[in-house]
Amino acid sequence: MSGKPGSGTSTLVDLLAKEMGWDSVNGGDIFRQEAKRMNLTVEEFSKLCKENLEVDRSLDDMLKNLISSQNGPSIVESRLSGWWANSAGIDCLRVWVEVSDMERAKRILSREGGDFETVHSASLQRNSDDMARYKVLYDIDLDDMSPYNLIIEADDLSPPEVLAIVKGKLRDKQ
Repeated sequence: MSGKPGSGTSTLVDLLAKEMGWDSVNGGDIFRQEAKRMNLTVEEFSKLCKENLEVDRSLDDMLKNLISSQNGPSIVESRLSGWWANSAGIDCLRVWVEVSDMERAKRILSREGGDFETVHSASLQRNSDDMARYKVLYDIDLDDMSPYNLIIEADDLSPPEVLAIVKGKLRDKQ
């Protein structure tokens, strides 16, 4: 499961894991745990990742190993999980949840508070920073959807509607 921050991937993973009885790993949780382990705020850790690409690369290596492991989780949620699964040749459903910048900012605002302009600006900056970093680290263009076999335009969809689309695609794959 992949999508930009605020796209609803974490909610989707939670719903799918509960409904299917599957285990999951959230790349954002790994990021936050590593920040805590290093006694840094998420913002400080994010800055460290920008300055020292090896830190980011080591977190991505953890996710790649989980995706490729026979005993790994049923669901891996991260911005690059579809890329990792595709490049490893893993035959699985690779979902990208697409949500407009405005809608993502609204969702982040409702989750974290603040004012819309600040949240929207920070969201755009984070996306720009991430895109530049993934291009440098892996030559990945996050606008390239070729690794994904399901792209959901979710601006006007509720979490249960997005879940229904994913479950339908899972049934089709069986």
